Amino acid sequence: MPEKITAENLINEIAESIAENVPKQKSVSFLEGDKSDAVASQFKRLFGRQKPLHHLFGGGKSADVLLWRNKKISAGVLVGATAIWVLFEWLEYHFLTLVCFALILGMLAQFLWSNASGLFSRSASRPPRLVVPRDLFVNIGKSVGVEVNQALEYLQDVALGGNLKQFLIVVGSLWAAAIIGSLCNFITVLYIGFVAAHTLPVLYEKYENQVDSFGDLVLDQLQHHYRKVDTVFLSRIPKGKLRVKKFE
Repeated sequence: MPEKITAENLINEIAESIAENVPKQKSVSFLEGDKSDAVASQFKRLFGRQKPLHHLFGGGKSADVLLWRNKKISAGVLVGATAIWVLFEWLEYHFLTLVCFALILGMLAQFLWSNASGLFSRSASRPPRLVVPRDLFVNIGKSVGVEVNQALEYLQDVALGGNLKQFLIVVGSLWAAAIIGSLCNFITVLYIGFVAAHTLPVLYEKYENQVDSFGDLVLDQLQHHYRKVDTVFLSRIPKGKLRVKKFE
């Protein structure tokens, strides 16, 4: 009789296997310097990445910001997002309140500019006007619509594809996201995702070989234990036969 596998035993086995094999993997990556390039390229193939990380992010200004090519701009974006999160989460400001305060400050600045310039100079200078491009919100709406449609298409492909492993991974990810959403509000979740997007890529680019080697080891262990669960449990689930009707 095969030994029963519980979730706790499975997690313990994965942790023990990773703990036993991590020193071996580190010794290979640091002692065999001649094979480092081959190992790195192998990890890139395993993770499905054949191009540089900067190219995968589009190769433009957004990629420069995410990978901290210009540290001042990246730090400014991160500080701005942190300030917005502090205003909404800690100081408990509301969006309409901040918009009204910003408009009041803008009108006050223009009022002082237009009136004070006439007192100190002969000709009054006109303050600059803020104009939002007409196509800005149209482009944002199109981009958001494309991303939403791609996400829906992916979820439907997973649901209809018949790949049980992929289906369980996606359902588990959505379940974890639902749990995180119940613990944090939407703004905090957005802020966590924003900080992760501005820190994890640059850390991965800096420690690429170490992360790829560890990720390869974790994937091997997960696949090994998945095959064990599939042999003991999933393969015993009765599957119905799909009848396809032919139409002439």
